[in-house]
Amino acid sequence: MKQAPEHLLNLIEPLVEGLGYECVGIEYSPHPKHGLLRVYIDREQGILLHDCTTVSHHLSGVLDVEDPIPGNYQLEISSPGDDRPLFKLSQFARHIGSLVQVHLFGPVEGRRKIKGFIEKIEGDQVTLSEAGQVYQVPFSAMSKARLVPDYPAKKQGIEKGSGHGK
Repeated sequence: MKQAPEHLLNLIEPLVEGLGYECVGIEYSPHPKHGLLRVYIDREQGILLHDCTTVSHHLSGVLDVEDPIPGNYQLEISSPGDDRPLFKLSQFARHIGSLVQVHLFGPVEGRRKIKGFIEKIEGDQVTLSEAGQVYQVPFSAMSKARLVPDYPAKKQGIEKGSGHGK
């Protein structure tokens, strides 16, 4: 899974968890002039702007002192949202039965993208089903994965009921 380098994970995850948040994952996109370090945080009650500000403040101080990233970069603290990214096998296991969009480093059974339901996890293999087709995808083959939100359709009463009186 495309994730920040190990030295950043080892520095950031304990700090975020020490503040009482789950560190969902960390993305790092290096660039000489405008790199991006994005840290996804969560907690049972959900995430508010205040939570992102708190984590950003604490993390900025540590990153300034430790200086683990050469050059300039932007620090972004974010809630994972309904289309939450999945960074770890344990996160796939928590969302068995959910619809997920997976991008692959290379083709698996001729596919580079799979949008399917998480059926099960066995070892390093994630079983996904899409329209009756089952895919065994090695976790290490995934470059990116996100849940696909299941937004309910508009209330039928509103759609069908418009224009009808009692």
